[in-house]
Amino acid sequence: MPFKYFGKVNYTPYTKVAAFADELQKGRLVGSVCRSCGERNFPPRADCLKCLGGDFELAVVKPEGTLVTFTIIHSAPAGFEDLAPYTLGLVDLDEGGRVRSWFENAKPDEVKIGMRVRVVPRTFEEIEGIKVYYALEKI
Repeated sequence: MPFKYFGKVNYTPYTKVAAFADELQKGRLVGSVCRSCGERNFPPRADCLKCLGGDFELAVVKPEGTLVTFTIIHSAPAGFEDLAPYTLGLVDLDEGGRVRSWFENAKPDEVKIGMRVRVVPRTFEEIEGIKVYYALEKI
């Protein structure tokens, strides 16, 4: 699956981590593990943040983490106007890595810094532009 299925508006024609989208479609979260130094990243990175190496493999990531911060988007970027207002959260995953995603079904007054959340892979079959993504839900 091409990486373009991540957004309504996408400016990324090619990436070394395109298999990430395939794994999301199968319901799995994967991150990158550097073969040189063992550094783990989520979302996957084509180049290691620690040693700058480009040799990596994808590995399953446990989806649980802690909400670090959040914001409510009232004025959405191009292509997402129909979703506003929505809540975005930044999550530190238990196994390392950070995720920024949206809460699909949480009301803003239910979202609290420090709460435990799960990152959940999702697919849209009925929407042309976006096919795979991940969302946050309360644990």
